[in-house]
Amino acid sequence: MPLVTSKEILQKAQAEGYAVGAFNANNMEFVQAVVETAEEEQSPVILQISQGAIAYAGLEFASMLVKTAAELATVPVVLHLDHGTDFLQNVRCLRAGFTSLMFDGSSLPLEENIATTRKITEIAHAVGIPVEAELGKIPKIEDNLTQEQVDNLMADPEQAERFVSETQCDSLAAAIGSVHGMKESIQPLNIARLDEIRRRTGVPIVLHGASGVLCTRKDAEEKGIKLADYQGTLEDAIKHGVSKINVATELSMAFLRGMKEAFEAKPNEKDMRKILLPGKNAVKEVVRYYIRLFGSNGKAKSSTTSGLQSSEIKYHE
Repeated sequence: MPLVTSKEILQKAQAEGYAVGAFNANNMEFVQAVVETAEEEQSPVILQISQGAIAYAGLEFASMLVKTAAELATVPVVLHLDHGTDFLQNVRCLRAGFTSLMFDGSSLPLEENIATTRKITEIAHAVGIPVEAELGKIPKIEDNLTQEQVDNLMADPEQAERFVSETQCDSLAAAIGSVHGMKESIQPLNIARLDEIRRRTGVPIVLHGASGVLCTRKDAEEKGIKLADYQGTLEDAIKHGVSKINVATELSMAFLRGMKEAFEAKPNEKDMRKILLPGKNAVKEVVRYYIRLFGSNGKAKSSTTSGLQSSEIKYHE
């Protein structure tokens, strides 16, 4: 089916109380894994092209993978720019057929972030494409920050209200305590801050860095993590209005684990596809877990056939 915009599916998610997963389109196997699983779970899905993917594969090649997958799919697929660097990159992605843009001006002074975001929303809205923006600062695990320092980088609710009003962005990636690149899901979120930002802005809220966030309160109990009254998990964040959740690091780790196990089992294998396939299948199971956790399974229109099949691949020697 044709690509859809993120505005269509996020407004529905916001109204019905679930979240849509945004998964990175790093290579062909990732794209196939995400869309095949979305088909099996009957879930809308967002495939996003990160700055790393652009550097690795090139904008045109990476975006064409997603477009091809969407054309073969029977569930809604969004082609989204992740952490857009500037105005010109957003223009290039708009021209390339992206159905959702993002400008990450979180490292800029507030006034400059507002001005550039507004400039991008003006051109994008002229052709019906929504824009995600970022406020506050979501750190990287490599920054080695304390919890207090992470808290100090979170989005300010009053600034968020002004930001959304002046930029007219369609969704807001507000920093509420997550950290990019974490390998273990142990980080709590500030649910009280989320509630205030949602109340003041009204737009769908986006969570970046979900791989390192505690998934459920049961997970917190099993890991011996005591949550403060204002803190919560991914499960809590969805209940409190997060509509789009980005997952990247955990997919990469699953892909590498799957390939490693396949190679260790058959170190003399000469067909690389037989090593890549277990990696892809490992990604599928992570995507399936998150789709169900987010509650988006069964939210796509019902369908009986799909051009993307997850059956075993037949190889020609």
